[in-house]
Amino acid sequence: MTDDHGVDLESAIAHLRVLPLGTDGILIETGGLDESLAVFGALLAQPVAGLLDVVPAARTVAVRFLPSLLPVRSLLAVIRSLPKSRDAATSGRLVEIPVHYDGADLDEVARLTGLSVDEVVRRHTSAVHTVAFTGFAPGFAYLSGGDPALDVPRRDVPRTSVPAGAVALAAGFSGVYPRESPGGWQLVGRTTVPMWDLSERVPALLQPGMRVRFVAVAEHAGAVTPESVSTPHGDDRTEEARVGQPTTAPVRLRAATVEHAADPAVSPTRALVVSEPGPFSIIEDLGRPGRSGLGVSRSGAMDHRALREANRLVGSSTGSAALELAYGGLVAAARGDLVVAIAGAPVPITVDHGGERRDLVVGTPFALDDGDVLEVGAPPRGVYSYLAVRGGWLVDPVLDSASGDVLAGLGPERLRAGDELVVARGWSESVAAAGPHVQRTVSAPDEVTFLDVVLGPRDDWFTEEALARLTEQEWTVTPRSNRIGLRLEGAVPLERAVARELDSEATVSGAVQVPPDGQPVLFMADHPVTGGYPVVACVVGDQLDRAAQVPVGARVRFRAVPGPDLRARTASGRPVATPTPAAVPERGDEA
Repeated sequence: MTDDHGVDLESAIAHLRVLPLGTDGILIETGGLDESLAVFGALLAQPVAGLLDVVPAARTVAVRFLPSLLPVRSLLAVIRSLPKSRDAATSGRLVEIPVHYDGADLDEVARLTGLSVDEVVRRHTSAVHTVAFTGFAPGFAYLSGGDPALDVPRRDVPRTSVPAGAVALAAGFSGVYPRESPGGWQLVGRTTVPMWDLSERVPALLQPGMRVRFVAVAEHAGAVTPESVSTPHGDDRTEEARVGQPTTAPVRLRAATVEHAADPAVSPTRALVVSEPGPFSIIEDLGRPGRSGLGVSRSGAMDHRALREANRLVGSSTGSAALELAYGGLVAAARGDLVVAIAGAPVPITVDHGGERRDLVVGTPFALDDGDVLEVGAPPRGVYSYLAVRGGWLVDPVLDSASGDVLAGLGPERLRAGDELVVARGWSESVAAAGPHVQRTVSAPDEVTFLDVVLGPRDDWFTEEALARLTEQEWTVTPRSNRIGLRLEGAVPLERAVARELDSEATVSGAVQVPPDGQPVLFMADHPVTGGYPVVACVVGDQLDRAAQVPVGARVRFRAVPGPDLRARTASGRPVATPTPAAVPERGDEA
């Protein structure tokens, strides 16, 4: 069977190589972009209970699944059945994007290619590009299929700021920056058509499998307008092809000054008024799973177990938003009477009631009277604590989540002095009994934390000595660590056996990615959706909470454990060898 991309799916499936991506994911290697998009489309066309996320890339498709609902053997059977499915969502809808070709690097691109500026523009507008995959930032699409003559390298020195709407080239791809951000691609033009618009049900204009044509706009034609975008659907603005005013900025916490008559969900009195926010405090819930196709990671709380426990203690739904405190430091005054609880890292807690101070403990719900001042100190162990309130914190959700994503710039911003955390009127159960005994031990700065990992998907890119060193030596958490990832440093870096570069492919929370310096980065809640460095191993999913609580200066040790059995099996159950992969080509660079 040949799909809409001209790919023989049955033949492609027979030669796929499947690699482990932790305990709840696999990475499917394909023969190229067309096969990746074909497999991606076929998986979307075959809804399966327990399939969480599918992320295509230039030569791979990453699949996340829920093992309790979809055992890996069943998932492999689904993949083998893909030739029976086709996906209308990847039928190649065409979007035409008007561009002013006046980019700062247009002359440099002409020099690098040996073409005139006019010829560069002509070749760029003549090609029909395909959205290969997304990543780098929400709404950023890697567009393949351009004229080979326009294959130019990234800039030697990346810009610290590239404006939203910049049209750029690098490493065989084209792209449009969805918001202002750093970047090293060659800028050839600009468009005012928003690539990312949170006012839309599906914010990303471009999604994998769609086709894109750039249309040159004469300078005298004036500004590009939403009406300048055309699709085969004419004026019918579907979620795959629509425009509007971009709304990409992080949302602020809703203030206590909201008009109460217009919004009955807001209590007129109850809030927590922040005077000192601490080193890094931000609202988080359980995140936004299944959005990787939009270029958005799950985000959410760094320690899910602690967030659930804090909510349980105040009688809220366990997945409700709570205030995540990194290294404590919060000072805030109660407006109205509140019931709150803190779980996670064992921070010291003090409440000042008109000059009378009382000490409280983590894992116990307690009341704050109007005017009480709550002080949360630095934890002697661990990193993250969670402050929950009975009724919940009132936060406007973004993509169905109240989580702040520091990499993508989505959701609530980092807490600042003067912010007011307003209490909602959410559904609540009875306040749970105090349970300090259920507080698990978190890491101290002088301890070594052991984390189980499943090797792969790119462990074969490293020497045998490096794989032994991964698990035998200790790795120190450096001060450059944050919600995006824990940057680790070992006495001896990991040496690669494969020198060439890797095509960008999906990453996951818990992925241990190794950049050129050989010092690993353990991706956490706000990790990028795709990356161009090999992932040597993935931390077992239920240990990510433990990893999050390792403080700066503490050490971790990795222990390799068996991953899922990805061998194909005959009808009798006998395992069959996995097909040998083709040579891995050089990757396209990051934006």
